[in-house]
Amino acid sequence: MTSELPLLATPAHGVPPLVDTSDEFSMACRELAHGSGPIAIDAERASGIRYGQRAFLVQLRRAGAGTVLLDSEVLADLSPLNSSFGEDEWVIHSVTQDLPCLQERGMRPKALFDTELAARMLGWEKFGLAAVAERTLGIRLAKEHSASDWSRRPLPKEWLNYAALDVEVLLPIRDILHESLIEAHKWEFARQEFENLLDFQPKHYDEPWRRTHGLTKLKSRRDIAKVRELWTARDDMGAEADIAPSRILRDRDLVALAQSRLQSSDDVMVKWPKLARADAGRLFRAYRKATRLTVDELPRRKDANAVQARTPFSHADLKDRVAALKAAMAELAETHAIPHDVLLQPAIVKALGAQPRGDVEEFLVGRGARQWQVELSAPVLQDTLESLPAA
Repeated sequence: MTSELPLLATPAHGVPPLVDTSDEFSMACRELAHGSGPIAIDAERASGIRYGQRAFLVQLRRAGAGTVLLDSEVLADLSPLNSSFGEDEWVIHSVTQDLPCLQERGMRPKALFDTELAARMLGWEKFGLAAVAERTLGIRLAKEHSASDWSRRPLPKEWLNYAALDVEVLLPIRDILHESLIEAHKWEFARQEFENLLDFQPKHYDEPWRRTHGLTKLKSRRDIAKVRELWTARDDMGAEADIAPSRILRDRDLVALAQSRLQSSDDVMVKWPKLARADAGRLFRAYRKATRLTVDELPRRKDANAVQARTPFSHADLKDRVAALKAAMAELAETHAIPHDVLLQPAIVKALGAQPRGDVEEFLVGRGARQWQVELSAPVLQDTLESLPAA
């Protein structure tokens, strides 16, 4: 049982001091450069508290150099680390979560190993860092500070202790996962995925306000316009105050505001009395702007950037085709003990269903599938498509 495993409470060599001056950072870069092998890297953000997803603390560990804790908010530019690490591998748990905030600080890897993705490729149902540490190292890893406000200064000693432990376990975990991938004949699959992650960029939305939770409940283009203007005002307010926009108003509050019939900022204050009067006024002005737009200025009900694939199939036939392809991929995923969304992105499978018969392999390559994904998936998908009725 998990509770019977020993708790890793403190780093083996204690908690290192926080590096927060340029001189200390230069010294840390030299020490890391003199180390050897892969570099364990983690980052702590203040998601849901501060605006954006920037890193407030970056943790590093390397053989021969030990653990380094960087105050990345003060240091800002961490690009000198790139030359310290050279071509060596960066070990990160969940690259898609941490790499964007590291890139924002100027860090660019030449090689990657994602311990979360490795665990998923091995078919593990639990792949959070604590669960992976339990399975690989036989230890419990405390995670009570994962949602803390890492923008706080000074950082409490127990938080730094927690942060140091995260990178202390990454390198031994990496070695065990590497061996497990080789034994499972999946190392080449993982290697291609890690190489692909080097170019990872978070998805960009031309109209991010359309991701407002509850927006689909609105049928009126005028109300949708109100959400757009309110979302933009809230986002600007969050950026200026450096707080998460959701702490000003939640998405459901924006939708409720759009459905209200406001006459003044006082009406906003009545509904949300915790708002500052200046903020209520700003939101009301955004609301009023939306009420004065011409019909041509109102947003479409659907995302203008959501391009529907041309298909000769009816809606019902398309639904059946996609279902058949998904079923085939689910069976293939179970055979190889790889999650279906790792085996091949669901969006690619859905897009393939809308295509008339053609070269599946060429289609997958054109959609960015890696070679291992093409080799495993293309024959199954091709056979499935050929078994379905033509358009």
